[in-house]
Amino acid sequence: MSGLRRPWSDNTPKEKQHTSTSPVSRSSSSSSSYPFSVEMSTAATATSPRRSIFLGVDVGTGSARAGLFDESGKLLGSASSPIQIWKEGDCVEQSSTDIWHALCAAVKSACSLANVSGDEVTGMGFAATCSLVAVDADGSPVTVSWSGDSRRNVIVWMDHRAVKQAEKINSSNSPVLQYCGGALSPEMEPPKLLWVKENLPESWSMVFRWMDLSDWLSYRATGDDTRSLCTTVCKWTYLGHAHMQQMNGKDSRNMETCGWDDDFWEEIGLGDLVDGHHAKIGRSVAFPGHPLGSGLTPTAAQELGLVAGTPVGTSLIDAHAGGVGIMESVPELGSEAKENDNEAICHRMALICGTSTCHMAVSRNKLFIPGVWGPFWSAMIPEYWLTEGGQSATGALLDHIIENHAASPILANRAASLKISMFELLSNTIKTMIDELKSPFLAALTEQIHVLPDFHGNRSPIADPKSKGIVFGLTLETSEKQLALLYLATIQGIAYGTRHIVEHCNAHGHKINTLLACGGLSKNSLYIQEHADILGCPIVLPRESESVLLGAAILGAVASKKYSSLTEAMKALNAAGQVIHPSKNPKVKKYHDAKYRIFRELYQQQLSQRSIMAQALE
Repeated sequence: MSGLRRPWSDNTPKEKQHTSTSPVSRSSSSSSSYPFSVEMSTAATATSPRRSIFLGVDVGTGSARAGLFDESGKLLGSASSPIQIWKEGDCVEQSSTDIWHALCAAVKSACSLANVSGDEVTGMGFAATCSLVAVDADGSPVTVSWSGDSRRNVIVWMDHRAVKQAEKINSSNSPVLQYCGGALSPEMEPPKLLWVKENLPESWSMVFRWMDLSDWLSYRATGDDTRSLCTTVCKWTYLGHAHMQQMNGKDSRNMETCGWDDDFWEEIGLGDLVDGHHAKIGRSVAFPGHPLGSGLTPTAAQELGLVAGTPVGTSLIDAHAGGVGIMESVPELGSEAKENDNEAICHRMALICGTSTCHMAVSRNKLFIPGVWGPFWSAMIPEYWLTEGGQSATGALLDHIIENHAASPILANRAASLKISMFELLSNTIKTMIDELKSPFLAALTEQIHVLPDFHGNRSPIADPKSKGIVFGLTLETSEKQLALLYLATIQGIAYGTRHIVEHCNAHGHKINTLLACGGLSKNSLYIQEHADILGCPIVLPRESESVLLGAAILGAVASKKYSSLTEAMKALNAAGQVIHPSKNPKVKKYHDAKYRIFRELYQQQLSQRSIMAQALE
């Protein structure tokens, strides 16, 4: 059964303008509704005839990006365009119309930079944050905001308005919860849907389609609302393994949904989403990379500067696209290492490090791990079970630590004058302090500062959205050097969190011994080296740094039938770059083992203190 389809060339939806509070935007150079300042990479190649070029689009928290890759997985050119974001307390919102305009600008700029014409693009794919989009029967935005502003029709992934709804759902003890680590996060879609129904009944009655952002992008591009197994399984409680006996990833088609648990939706108060064969949340699903509809509609093609009919692959969540773009990026280790290729990938974990960090590992058998999302069947790589850990604030936490420190303005000015990032300046400061403080090694600078990085709750493996961040060891000092130490301690705290996730996964059946890292933070050498030292295992960086864009482009490569499966495309287009090895100094290991023990104790102390205060208020 195919998904509901509506050709966007008939009636492209328009935004309804409402007066609202000023949006928080990552662009400071434009006051228009759609700030299209473009940041572009310098990689480009001359046009050559009859080449296969794959386009990947990634919509992150603050920007829409586009990248073009050749048949070897080499980046030809990329561009980005900022998108609006509104933040008011726990509510974080965006506009799907703004997002579409931004990604169109990014695609056109990337093609121009790479000297690629629209008719050369062989296939394309979309990746995006797991944000929730609301549209009416005409495809127009429906507000999900207290403001009533219809532009604000996207509840962003990091939005935590639905904590109480998540608690209510988790008290149901539904069988579907065992496939989410035992509990739903307020960042998943069912709690957000329940919040809208309870708080915005008018919007609830107007919505014709609820969609994950990446699914909405592919729907907007093709008119086919077939949903991805990635989004529905990971964020909507869809049981993808209902299709295990039905088909496999090499013979992909859109499949009538049979993995919704209707009892679950009824029990949590959202039984109306079952109506019409689940029309509002998805009547058909497909493996990532499955070709949608007839490709790009004429209207979408014109807006993107591409050709109507260009194949579009079923989408992925951005972190999962990072996994697809990196999981086969391993160095050539000889024929003996390829003995059991299908099993080798199960010993790797992909870290997609950006605003947040996602930890992706796959297995041939389903592994139930308390506090860790999954097991999700075929949610990233077809026919593998996905385990998904995560930290809700990593890059965002480092930004927060720096921006809220008294020394931040001075540091920012110095970094600007030196034309380097604040991260690089802090790293340089830390290196100079080793000799000044006569520290035996870099990590030992933080012996008196300990950070629990749960400033936005703990996603994995504790699964406690109420957990709070802790900084132990503060003084009255406000110098740049004190900020540098706090910055290093925060990086270490984040790495201890990853160690906790990896150890927890391995204790429940995984055998992870290699990490692969991509995303913005993977370009931070201090961040990666501290992770390698703290986890005691090598970290492989990809040849191409834009792994999420590559993962999205791989979807287009599969949709174009250039490759017979997602796995085949990954092996052809993934490539390893630098390998970061852990320190061989036993004192470094001993030091991090001690700090890791304190890291674990900080959360236990928080629980005890939470209990004491709860009793005091009884």
